[in-house]
Amino acid sequence: MEEIPVYLFTGFMDSGKTTLIQETLYENGFGEDACTLVICCEDGEEEYDEVKLHTIQGSLAMIEDQEEFTKEKLEELNEKYHPDQVFLEYNGTWEVGPFQEMTLPKGWVVVQSLATVDAGTYEMYLANMRAMMMEQMFAADVVIFNRCDDDTPKGKFRRTVKALNRRAQIVYEREDGSIDENDMEELPFDLNADVIEITDADYGIWYLDAMDDPKKYDGKKVHFLALVYRPEHKMKRGVFVPGRFAMTCCEADIQFIGFKCKYEQAESIPHRSWIDLTAEIRHEFAMEYHGKGPVLYPISVKKAEKPEDELVYFS
Repeated sequence: MEEIPVYLFTGFMDSGKTTLIQETLYENGFGEDACTLVICCEDGEEEYDEVKLHTIQGSLAMIEDQEEFTKEKLEELNEKYHPDQVFLEYNGTWEVGPFQEMTLPKGWVVVQSLATVDAGTYEMYLANMRAMMMEQMFAADVVIFNRCDDDTPKGKFRRTVKALNRRAQIVYEREDGSIDENDMEELPFDLNADVIEITDADYGIWYLDAMDDPKKYDGKKVHFLALVYRPEHKMKRGVFVPGRFAMTCCEADIQFIGFKCKYEQAESIPHRSWIDLTAEIRHEFAMEYHGKGPVLYPISVKKAEKPEDELVYFS
């Protein structure tokens, strides 16, 4: 049986999901020579024109009640429409996890997940409904911030997404539909300093930047306060991980983020102790990274006091 590609669209209501699906079908040619089933799980401001959908062999099915969104319902739609491809506009208030765990009709395969975000309301939703907002993006292949303008804090938006979903591609779309490819931001530390000073406030930003572009840091020296991860019987000799606990989404999503560090005296540093670390970064292969990444080589390791706030953040 041939594979039936499923394209998953997530995001809050009025974030642009319907518009994106229609642009994809009508303007990008996805509707040509294929029987398309559009499953819409919410009734937003933008609506589908079923007559227009029929001109490209498209059909629309509505499932607005979460209790009706079941494997059996999807199989019923599969039997009724026999689609060659499926565009699923998921409800922005529903958890994405249950869908990902659901057994789909035979042949259905999710090939791409896209999340749309209204740049104008993102910070408000992030402040008031952070967990729900993050739910829409944690498994997305592409996150599209639409309705961007010159004042959109693209660097801040990028960090909040990458902290949760590092593999996501991020796209910034302006009000006129054009793509804004300039998402560079000025880093809050001096990359050209003899020793780059990484403050607690900047650790999250530095971590994401170093993991995304480790070549940029090859040969650089850094200085920061770190918590040591080195549990007995779990680390190789001469290796420890200096890092920090970071909050990505909410208190339930606190995780330790750190770098592989090669040090001959690693065994002398107690697990979960605090250190003042100055190290050189080298871009080299490490099993822990499944490829090349930033590996630290200490220049100075000193005992340090625990900071007042042990957590670091990505904003």
